[in-house]
Amino acid sequence: MYIIPAIDLIDGKAVRLTQGDYNQKKEYNARPFEVAQQFEDAGLTRLHLVDLDGAREKRVINWKVLELIATKTSLHVDFGGGVQSDDDLRMVFECGAKQVTGGSIAIKKPDVFENWLTQYGPDAIILGADAKNEKIAVSGWEEGTDVWVYDFVQKYLEKGITHVISTDVAKDGLLQGPSFDLYRNLQDLSPKLNIIASGGVSNMSDIEMLADLNLFGVIVGKAIYEGRVTLKELMAFNQM
Repeated sequence: MYIIPAIDLIDGKAVRLTQGDYNQKKEYNARPFEVAQQFEDAGLTRLHLVDLDGAREKRVINWKVLELIATKTSLHVDFGGGVQSDDDLRMVFECGAKQVTGGSIAIKKPDVFENWLTQYGPDAIILGADAKNEKIAVSGWEEGTDVWVYDFVQKYLEKGITHVISTDVAKDGLLQGPSFDLYRNLQDLSPKLNIIASGGVSNMSDIEMLADLNLFGVIVGKAIYEGRVTLKELMAFNQM
């Protein structure tokens, strides 16, 4: 299972929100490139980079940070937030992202998202299936929908999607443990689905329990920044 550290960006700085609430923002580092270098130095190979400004503005904003990290480190960067058009997508890939996560676009403009999947392939496009009470949440989680998360993922499985990042919004940033049932239920949809868990990880025990589910990856954010999980521990886990 891949350990995928997260950097969330507002005004070009590394921050974390609680349950996606922009009013519950905590800044951790004004230089996210330095944070990415620390992850790389710890032997981590992937990075989940989220443009929270972009998610709110519905266009990519923090592309310069993406470009710096993607070109000056060896990290495999998946990027999300504000990718709402073909031009946004092309720019993000040109800036060095290896994968792009689409959530809002997959709900609001499914034809566009399906075209991306066809054009770039399932290894390059990740489905963002973030949910609150098992219903899809979009636009930086500021908008709820009536779409059941499992129906949403099943629809795109039939379109060829192979990678899904799913965050239980109710768990995110609270350090109270992941939504294990959500990931078990998603696994039941297809054995070929590469599920990346996100939200709620509070300690190494949570990570080990997710690994026991044979998930593709887990995104770890606040637990690192708050010192609940150390880079040394993550390095040791990777070497197991």
